[in-house]
Amino acid sequence: MKNFFRLGAGLNMTPLMMELMRQPHLWREDTYLRDYPQGPFKDVETVFLRFPPASVTELERSQKDQHECVWMDGWLHLPAARPLVFALMAQVAGERIGRVMLNKIVPGGRIYPHADTPVHAQYWDRFHYVVSSTPGVLFRCGEETVSMGTGELWWFQNELEHEVVNNSASDRIHLIIDIRCQHLHFKAATAQTPPDPEQGIETP
Repeated sequence: MKNFFRLGAGLNMTPLMMELMRQPHLWREDTYLRDYPQGPFKDVETVFLRFPPASVTELERSQKDQHECVWMDGWLHLPAARPLVFALMAQVAGERIGRVMLNKIVPGGRIYPHADTPVHAQYWDRFHYVVSSTPGVLFRCGEETVSMGTGELWWFQNELEHEVVNNSASDRIHLIIDIRCQHLHFKAATAQTPPDPEQGIETP
């Protein structure tokens, strides 16, 4: 498998899930991705924890660092996300944190096929904590498809076309984190031997 790599399993998602259940309004406070014109996220609700302070187009026009992100209100309301984010940073020897967000796909919903922009996908590595998922949720990237279980942590190659279909009867909720990794070369390594973040092995 070249486009996915599982970094962990059996992780405790209950504290974060409980915070989300107590604050259902968070899913409706920012509809930027859901309402994006002709975007792939019309079936998705999002809680932003960290995101660019302006749109990509605005950042490009202003010649500012389009990778810079700031903490959003969601970060304040969901403290259970913090140990997950910083534990991952330590595990992969991350140098910079990019976007951090929670995505929910309702039963019967999907994220439509798309590939992330090359500038973004080549700079960041993308990781998914599976906060809640049940059999019937399929995640395709390129020619590979996986079913991710609750409590798992995955890297995937978001530069390729990917999509998610929720054929289950439950919400699919993922915590998505972009990290700049200079020491663990996931994109190059997964084409041959996956990196080993648990051992701290650097792959040239």
